[in-house]
Amino acid sequence: MPNTVRVRFAPSPTGEPHVGNIRTALFNWLFARHHGGSFIIRVEDTDQQRKVEGALESILLSLKWMGLDWDEGPVDDNDGSQGPFGPYFQSQRLAMYREAANKLVKQGDAYECFCTPTRLNEMRKAQTDAKNQLGYDRHCLTTFTSEERQRRVASGENHVIRFRIPEGQPEVVFHDVIRGNVTWDPSLLDDFVMMKSDGFPTYHLANIVDDHGMEITHVMRAEEWLPSTPRHLLLYKAFGWEPPIYAHMPMILGNDRTKLSKRHGATSALVYKENGYLPEALINFMALLGWSLDDHTEILSRDDLVKHFTLDHVGKAGAIFDTEKLTWMNGVYIRALSIPELVSRIQPFLERPQKEGGLSNDVTRPLDRNFLLQLAPLVQERLKHLSDATGMLRLFFETIIVYEPIALIQKGTTAKQTVSALNCTIQQFEAVKTWGSVELETIVRSLLKELGMNPGQLFGTIRLAVTGRSVSPPLFETIHALGRDRSLEGLRSAVNALSATM
Repeated sequence: MPNTVRVRFAPSPTGEPHVGNIRTALFNWLFARHHGGSFIIRVEDTDQQRKVEGALESILLSLKWMGLDWDEGPVDDNDGSQGPFGPYFQSQRLAMYREAANKLVKQGDAYECFCTPTRLNEMRKAQTDAKNQLGYDRHCLTTFTSEERQRRVASGENHVIRFRIPEGQPEVVFHDVIRGNVTWDPSLLDDFVMMKSDGFPTYHLANIVDDHGMEITHVMRAEEWLPSTPRHLLLYKAFGWEPPIYAHMPMILGNDRTKLSKRHGATSALVYKENGYLPEALINFMALLGWSLDDHTEILSRDDLVKHFTLDHVGKAGAIFDTEKLTWMNGVYIRALSIPELVSRIQPFLERPQKEGGLSNDVTRPLDRNFLLQLAPLVQERLKHLSDATGMLRLFFETIIVYEPIALIQKGTTAKQTVSALNCTIQQFEAVKTWGSVELETIVRSLLKELGMNPGQLFGTIRLAVTGRSVSPPLFETIHALGRDRSLEGLRSAVNALSATM
């Protein structure tokens, strides 16, 4: 283990932040914080054609929302960065890549290739027809001398730069912290492109130059990059640099055990934010996608994760992204919030426009924090997502209650009995001195025998009359929160509506 741990997360701004990428960031962040090291963000923006406007902003927003702070890297999404090894945008480091590529060309470890796309396609077709292994045939290396290649470059001829796999290359053997010793057949390697014709590097060259230049000690990345590691190790050897320690993390799978994709549901971290998941719940859940403390502990705080996170507890097998488990875990974290904190978390969802899942502008009262502090305990135990609070609390802010009057009549009762029950409830509520949930429940329960109704029947009628719903938060706490005037208004309207049908 190096004395100072330095790890990086290197996103490409080509789309929304996928949960797989955020899991990679999380593992790197936990590893750095566990060892008191540095967590670095480096933006791999050399693929200009796939760059998506606003993608980097979304990636950084996801990291900030989850509390994954970085020690070096972008300060915003406008190509600004800070740290001793910057710039941290690859598009601003092109001179470094050109210098590195030219160094390998001079050493004879790389060469210019002038093959056109047409020739390369014909080559691959011939290899396929002959059932030979696909790979570059070294046409430009064997056909032209170094001097000829240099003359063609000087004349401005379009070209790429390829790395030259050493002749007689033995098996590439390396140690992966998670997967153990890995052996790679050199016949599977061909002379890959390091610098593209537009002057931008490929991932293979850029990440080697950057990881070395930024003194990265551990490269923790997705399993899909494992086949690229032999190429990277050969580049390190050609440069004469010491490679970092590698750790390739297990793939994230859907419930059908195939690679997680949009067909399995939401894959963007920001979608979970918008849907009302707590960042601490998502961190806890995602930390368990490939890592575990033991065989039974599931709820771990951020501090617990930092304290215990080590690579020897990361497994090789693919990890299932179980949305039901994430939702359960989110509910656990919601129930652990203090009421003031819960109100702070749900208020932004309530304040959304109605078309975005928030409350309608047509409300009887503003979203007063003191009122929300009274309401939050009524729904906390039932919330699975913060966004659920809107539907559960909407009745406290509606001005119009709509339902079919016939629905007031509960099974086993009559219209006449229901009207009588409502009138008795109105009389008792009008006379009550203390408008409290306990007092209200005592009153209603005292009416049961007199009215010949069971609790389900009477409570169901009152609930629908007052809230317009057959299901609501605890009835008497709800009536108390709605207030005397609003509750009595609902009961009287119910009497009028039902009487009109008789």
